[in-house]
This record gives sequence, structure tokens and C-alpha cells, in this order.
Amino acid sequence: MNQLLCDLLKATFLLAVNFLFVSTSFSQSSAYKNDSVLIRSIYDDVLVNGEIYENLRSLTKGIGHRLSGSHQAAQAMVWGADLLKKYEADNVFVMPVTVPSWSRNDVANARVILSGGKEESLHITALGGSVQTPKDKPLRAKVVVVKHLDELKDRDDIKGKIVLFNRAMDPVLINTGAAYGGANDQRTYGAIEAAKAGAVGALVRSLTHSLDTVPHTGAMSYEKGVPRIPAAAISTVDARMLAQFYKEDPNLEVEFTLNCRKYHDVEQGNVVGEWIGTEYPNEIITLGGHLDSWDIGEGAHDDGAGIVHTIEALRVLKAIDYKPKRTLRFVLFINEENGNRGGIKYAEIASQELERGEKIYVAAMESDAGGFSPRGFNLDASDEYYDLFKSWGKLFEPYNLYHFKRGWAGVDIGPLKKLEHRPFMVGLVPDGQRYFDFHHTKNDIFENVHKRELELGAAAMASMIMLIDKHLPTTK
Repeated sequence: MNQLLCDLLKATFLLAVNFLFVSTSFSQSSAYKNDSVLIRSIYDDVLVNGEIYENLRSLTKGIGHRLSGSHQAAQAMVWGADLLKKYEADNVFVMPVTVPSWSRNDVANARVILSGGKEESLHITALGGSVQTPKDKPLRAKVVVVKHLDELKDRDDIKGKIVLFNRAMDPVLINTGAAYGGANDQRTYGAIEAAKAGAVGALVRSLTHSLDTVPHTGAMSYEKGVPRIPAAAISTVDARMLAQFYKEDPNLEVEFTLNCRKYHDVEQGNVVGEWIGTEYPNEIITLGGHLDSWDIGEGAHDDGAGIVHTIEALRVLKAIDYKPKRTLRFVLFINEENGNRGGIKYAEIASQELERGEKIYVAAMESDAGGFSPRGFNLDASDEYYDLFKSWGKLFEPYNLYHFKRGWAGVDIGPLKKLEHRPFMVGLVPDGQRYFDFHHTKNDIFENVHKRELELGAAAMASMIMLIDKHLPTTK
């Protein structure tokens, strides 16, 4: 009798376990199917009814470049606020940010003069933040060619010369962002280290894998107590040519002129559109890109694409009648390119709101890698979220997204990592092989953005923000 009872209890237990397993599997399958259907509806709407491409046309052709502190940046703020209102954000406001004001003005030319008198013109552009050449007149001096900053240390032959930093982006790195990061120190700190060694000017090889005559600008730095020398980017073709000339003729000279200027800081701001959550309105999910751009192109890929990705996510989630649990913040950040003051200010306010117990910033996502075909997402978050993040990868397989790995999420949202409650942070990862062909150049224009690739990026962003909102554990 006891044995029979034990057998019955065992059978009952196994049946219960089996039922629980089946129920759990069904629940998981049901959730997966529901998410899959929602993602499909997002992609369908963006690809059929999307307004993202025309919005990018309006931003780039209607306004153009949007350097922080410029009239065009102020115009873009109005443009962004109007579009967020058009797509029915619940609240639209400007978060004031004091930003730098600098202009390259209209002169940037250079030439190399060989000992025999032969001359060749060089393609250059001022690096962002550079001082002008003395009295806006040509600066002429002999050249020293190096590849690394530390090559300038303990040398007595730099004084009075122009330093050419000629280190190419590492071609063997498939991740072009990593290659860019590995070469960026010469642009950021080259003028400082050259000046410490006594140089009167700095030229930096453009950060791109392309071999062409298009110079790439970007931010550079000065250091208190170190002379501020003019600094310019030189095209990759010209950098190679100048380095070869230097090998053959160490006494050659370079002459270049810049008439850029720094002006007083001005007040602009982050443009914010809020969509209030239905269950946890004080839990904030941030989605954004940066509104500012460098001034020699139209800022189409960097970061017009990220801006219209952000706005299109709002449009399409409204279009499919999604009801967010948390408050979704669509943020058009200012001043990423030459200071990241918009991102820093946003994090400062987030910290204050968190300290007062008003809001908690649970997640943030950014698009700032161009409008190319999306390949997946980077996760910058604690270990507890990694399995959840990886589990979403299967939902994106039908859309050829396969990259779900740890990595950098973005500059604008980066300061949020310092919050006491560290948000779940995600960055869109497009195909990066062509990005640095256009990055910070005159070629970063609307015509060089592919409509369908741009749309696919927006659909991926909207889908990911939906999954974060639905499945991220609540802080309650």
C-alpha cells in the first residue's frame, strides 16, 4: 500500500513538472510570437509608410551643417522640436546647454616646397577648435614626419618646424570604429605634443581607410600652459605624398594658412520629446542621436541619420498603436562633436532627478554610427542583463541582424554610466566599412545615404526600444 502511494505521488509529481514545463514553454513561445508580430509590424510600417528619408532630406538640404553655436544649429533645434510635436510626443522641450562657438571661416590652403623649388598643393582643412595661423598669413617651416606621439619625446630637432602625424588607421581591424579609435590620439593631442617639443604647426593624416584627396576634420585639444599652434587635417593621398617627399628631401618646407576663430560660448540645448509611460511613468528610457555636426558637409551620416532614426522610432511606435510602459525620451543631443556638453548636461539633470527620487533612468540607446544597413547592437550594461539582451537576437534574425555583443553604446549617453543606478545601455551597430569614407568630410551629404538602409536602421531601433520597454525588469 505504501509503495502504491509512493508510486502515485511520484507520478503526480512528474505530471505536475511536465505540465509546468509545457506551460512555461507555451508562455515563452507566446511571448516570442507576440514580440515577433510587433517587430514585423514595425518593419512593415517603416518600409511602406516611413517618413525618415524625407525628414533627413529636410534636415540636410533645408538647414545643412549644424556646428554647435552656429545659426544652423539653432535652426535645427526648432526643426527637431516641430517634428517631435508633429508625431505627437506628449511633452516637447529644450534642455538649455551652453556650447562652444568656433568657425573655420573661408581660408584653408597649403603647399609643399621642395629644395629644388618644385611645389605641390596640399588638400587640408582646419581641425575643429584650431587657432588661426599668425595674423591669418601663411605659416612656413620645415617638416618632421612621425607616426606616434611618443616619437616627439626627448628630441631637439622639432623646434620651429611643422609636425606631420602620418599614422594610418589599422587596416587589419575589421571593426572600423576600433581602427578609428586607435589612430585618434594624433588628431586629439597631436598639436599639444608637437607644441611641447617646440613645433609651430601640426598636420594630421585624415582618419579614414580611403585613399583620396578629401581631408577629414574633427575635434582637437589644447592644454593650459602649452602654446596653441595651428592644426589641420591633410588628405590621405597628400599625407603619403608628403611623407615620401620627406624621405627624399628632409629639407623641404610646408606652407599653410588658416583663418579660423573661436568666439564666446552661446546657449543652445538638447531637444527632448517625451511619451509618457502607462505603468511606470517615472522610469525613463532614453533614445537619441546628436543634432550637431561638423561644418564642411551636411552631417547626413554623422549624425543626421541618428536624429531621424530617433524621430522615426516615435512615429512608427505611434503608428502601430504601441502603449509604452515606461516614459520614452526621444533626445536630440547638442554638441557631441566638440565637447559633448549636451550629453554631460543630460546626465547631470538625470543624477539630480534620481537623487530627489523623481525619476530613474533605466535604459538608454543611441544611434551615432551612420545610416548604413544595421548589423545588430552593442550592450554596455552589467552582467545581469546580458542573457536577456542575447535572447532578443533570435527575433532579429529575419532582418539580418546578428551582432549582439558587449561594446560601446554611444558618446551622448555615455555620461549616464556614472549614475548611481547604471542604466541598461545599447548602441545601434550599422555596417561600418564605408562610414569613414564620409565621416567629418564634405562628402557627408544626403545623396550618400541609402534610403532603404536608413529605414532598416530606424526599424531596428524602434524594435529594440519596444523590447527594452516590455521586458526590462521594473525597479519597483
